[in-house]
Amino acid sequence: MVLSVLPPSLSRLALWASVVILIVCTLKLLSLLFRRQKLARAMDSFPGPPTHWLFGHALEVQQLGSLDKVVSWSQQFPYAHPLWLGQFIGFLNIYEPDYAKAVYSRGDPKAPDVYDFFLQWIGKGLLVLDGPKWFQHRKLLTPGFHYDVLKPYVDLFAQSTHVMLDKWEKKARENKSFDIFCDVGHMALDTLMKCTFGKGDSGLGHRDSTYYLAVSELTLLMQQRIESFQYHNDFIYWCTPHGRRFLRACKIAHDHTDRVIRQRKAALQDEKEQKRIQQRKHLDFLDILLGARDESGIKLSDADLRAEVDTFMFEGHDTTTSGISWFLYCMALYPEHQQRCREEILEILGDRDSFQWDDLAKMTYLTMCIKECFRLYPPVPQVYRQLNKPVTFVDGRSLPAGSLVSLHIYALHRNSAVWPDPEVFDPLRFSPENSTGRHPFAFMPFSAGPRNCIGQQFAMNEMKVVTALCLLRFEFSLDHSKLPIKIPQLILRSKNGIHLHLKPLGSGK
Repeated sequence: MVLSVLPPSLSRLALWASVVILIVCTLKLLSLLFRRQKLARAMDSFPGPPTHWLFGHALEVQQLGSLDKVVSWSQQFPYAHPLWLGQFIGFLNIYEPDYAKAVYSRGDPKAPDVYDFFLQWIGKGLLVLDGPKWFQHRKLLTPGFHYDVLKPYVDLFAQSTHVMLDKWEKKARENKSFDIFCDVGHMALDTLMKCTFGKGDSGLGHRDSTYYLAVSELTLLMQQRIESFQYHNDFIYWCTPHGRRFLRACKIAHDHTDRVIRQRKAALQDEKEQKRIQQRKHLDFLDILLGARDESGIKLSDADLRAEVDTFMFEGHDTTTSGISWFLYCMALYPEHQQRCREEILEILGDRDSFQWDDLAKMTYLTMCIKECFRLYPPVPQVYRQLNKPVTFVDGRSLPAGSLVSLHIYALHRNSAVWPDPEVFDPLRFSPENSTGRHPFAFMPFSAGPRNCIGQQFAMNEMKVVTALCLLRFEFSLDHSKLPIKIPQLILRSKNGIHLHLKPLGSGK
């Protein structure tokens, strides 16, 4: 009917356009069906939970309690099971150390079906790169995490933490619980601004707070996109309100990063500024990136700079926020361990009022508690790979090249075959004598193998300084009317926040 009222030339054009669209859609559907058949055939030898005819396991993954649902599946299907997000993306979901070793001891790339969603935001940084360029960037960035670079950061961690704790002093006077997650997030961002950009001591400005909100929204939207198969197509996603929100938040994040890089590059053209940077007692991450050169003298391009800075800000901010918040929840939940950590910290400090680099290695019980918290509440509960060559597992089953693998760290850390009484909080699991002989891929809060987290030492140092200062200033206890509800949003969050009661212990050290 519509075609009949159009001029003949336009009518033919519309008809041809319709035919082309129909052909493209048909070819795309056939491609998806062929890929689905290939993925399904690869996982034929792995039984798993029943799937919905359209959504696969996506509906169950999106529900509250999905993390513990996967733990129950892991008990029903030892080693691994298929996990379908819709009908066309299927992973082998693994949660057993030997299975993890078979894949993560290699250098297989991140699964593009998931990590390509990051590209619009963080670009091609270390998180998503593969092959020679990944190796080049990893080599260029490694000096930025040398202990000589990390040493001066102890004071920066403390500065940002004291600002947060002073804020908590005021909130604690109201004698009611409050959500710590947002404040920890601002503190972690403030720390990263200092360590990454050489930000001053004045705290977060309006632009920085806007950046924090943008990053928080991006992580939420990313998780929703991964779990919602209807958003997997770029064209469809960018046409939705979710997609448009994502692009707006990306622009805020990119504008922030680009502005700081431009300012630093301009400043480096000034001789006085160059001398001031050289005289600083620490180099920030951006200094190191701007000075990085490979063997041929080639430096990072502007696009590479932005990608690595955005990657570091994403990975170093949200993950640390999750780790610290869940640790303080664990301390509130287990006051006997909280007190023992506090006593250790007081003994280390003696009559001093600040921490030094050498103090961090002495925090043995605090470190064991941090690791046990990472076991029960891993900041990144799930990571993904695509096999670039076949793999054969310890039980003889195998997967061909091109298969997708999901490592469910949350389920791995609660695997009762590996961890006796896995729901019990027991820091002594990580004592030297109890750690001896443990499978190296049984505990993977920072992943493992050649693509492990390059910033894990940075993260552990920050965790120690921040949590030690928190325990010196406050006694933490639960609000039993607002217990946290675990949800994965790329990192492990709580749907309703993490509400704790704080009792000041004086001014602290």
